[in-house]
Amino acid sequence: MKKVNIAVVGVGAVGEEMLRVLNERNFPIGNLRVLARSAREIKVDNKTYQVEVVSEESFKEIDIALFAGTEGEKGAAVTFAPSAVSKGAVVIDNGADFRMKSDVPLVVPEVNPEDIKNHKGIISNPNCSTIQMVVALAPIYKAAGLKRIVVASYQAVSGAGRGGVRQLESELKNEQVKEKAFVANIARNVIPQIGGFAQDDYTSEEWKMVKETHKILHDDSILISATCVRVPVVTGHSEAVYIETKENITCEKVKDILSKSDGIKFIDMPERNFPIPADCQGKDEVFVGRVRKDPFVKNGLWLWVVADNLRKGAATNAIQIAECVISS
Repeated sequence: MKKVNIAVVGVGAVGEEMLRVLNERNFPIGNLRVLARSAREIKVDNKTYQVEVVSEESFKEIDIALFAGTEGEKGAAVTFAPSAVSKGAVVIDNGADFRMKSDVPLVVPEVNPEDIKNHKGIISNPNCSTIQMVVALAPIYKAAGLKRIVVASYQAVSGAGRGGVRQLESELKNEQVKEKAFVANIARNVIPQIGGFAQDDYTSEEWKMVKETHKILHDDSILISATCVRVPVVTGHSEAVYIETKENITCEKVKDILSKSDGIKFIDMPERNFPIPADCQGKDEVFVGRVRKDPFVKNGLWLWVVADNLRKGAATNAIQIAECVISS
């Protein structure tokens, strides 16, 4: 396969995971540039990378630029993505800045890889909690349609970056926390707020799950409501997902569909019919279990969905998109 010149922008938790996944998946890298705000040397799995200061000139002769996700008007993607595209690179952005733009595909390769061909230089990675949910629900949606989704997410502190992990670790050791990543203590606690509060008192994270799911499935008719909760787990987001299908479908059929679907590890063992975050850490599949019928609603179903938020929820999904780009 032809070698591809890659830039990874950002070396936080997601950026490091991108470097790890590129290596693990034997991505056909020609030249690799690791870029951040400051130059330094980092190690990922005992492999040393020289980090360069990012600038507009950093993207010369780069084929694919992977942005790890610093958001906002001063974030790396907003600042440098247009320059990268102008120099011929395809930008795959893990942040939220471009996700809802009409001319930017929002892609989960197991669900809507065909949307990649419509890109105009930028492709967006969805939010971590959205990715794992749509991977689990897309096969059911194709088989029986979806009328309603009600989801409660239980999201790991690493979703807030290294600061979230440091806060949990410090609190567990009863150490003083210098800079808090959350609005309250997270150790031995749960916080029902991720992101700022927005329309109708839903948080920005909750609205991401609504709007991104509509865009990925190309179906705004699905009624979606979410509650996103931060929990004292380092890695691995969990979701309790309730769906109401348009057509009647049995639990047995849903289990069969999920067990045969790409990117899904279906758990249905006698001793434990559900996954936990410890099962998914360091893995790329979306783990699904506890499929059960609602005894009071004809087409109601529950699922329990777990995934590594740094891998499938971020880095791996981005690199899967890159693999689709170079194979098209």
